[in-house]
Amino acid sequence: MFGRRRRGEAPAAGRTVTMLGKEGCHLCAEALAVIERVTAEVGAAYEVRDLADATQEERDDYWDKVPVVFVDGEQHDFWRVDADRLRAALTGRVRR
Repeated sequence: MFGRRRRGEAPAAGRTVTMLGKEGCHLCAEALAVIERVTAEVGAAYEVRDLADATQEERDDYWDKVPVVFVDGEQHDFWRVDADRLRAALTGRVRR
């Protein structure tokens, strides 16, 4: 799960989703499935970072919030990832 990265092309090319998670975190696995699906649809890149390898400040800020999802470096969500909300953040469009 950790260290994977994917880049595509389409409406969100050039955008990056980063998930900060922990090994063994079931919410992280669920969030990653949503991130993989949405980024594949819109052509965004994604990366997964392990909180154990994060800075002390990140561990202090996010330890009890994993998974934490960022879009282009800005915090987007934590605990659960909503596909429609993530898609809208990446493309500026809401899917109906």
